[in-house]
Amino acid sequence: MLSIVQQDHLTVKSELQLLNQVQQWFEQFGLQHLTQFGWSESQLYRLNLALAEGFTNAVRHAHRALPPETTIEIGVILWIDRLEIRIWDHGKPFNPDAIAEPEPGTLQVGGYGWFLLRRLADYVVYERSADSRNCLLIVKYSLEAQH
Repeated sequence: MLSIVQQDHLTVKSELQLLNQVQQWFEQFGLQHLTQFGWSESQLYRLNLALAEGFTNAVRHAHRALPPETTIEIGVILWIDRLEIRIWDHGKPFNPDAIAEPEPGTLQVGGYGWFLLRRLADYVVYERSADSRNCLLIVKYSLEAQH
């Protein structure tokens, strides 16, 4: 059974201006822990982009009708073979699989984030948890685990 190598947790208010703080927190985690296990800067950058997309979606969409004091919780867990990022929000339940993927070469307002997340990560799921929150789970396997 694989064990957890490292983990961390951050709770922030639902405010877009906190995105820099969220990304710096994750980058610090990555530089301290991911790089020593062979994760590349490119992987770290892609995961930070996925985290930014998940966080901004929680603020802009899930928490649109909620006060800015509403918290968003973020957890990262580094396993030997993968990294898991979880983002919990308090919005209404939502099924991202119901969003139609934009046709190549077309432009539309919104709707690209879910597809970007799925291209940046190996596994992405957004589901309602037992405590009436939503959890976005982003999983990326290490390069060693993919070989």
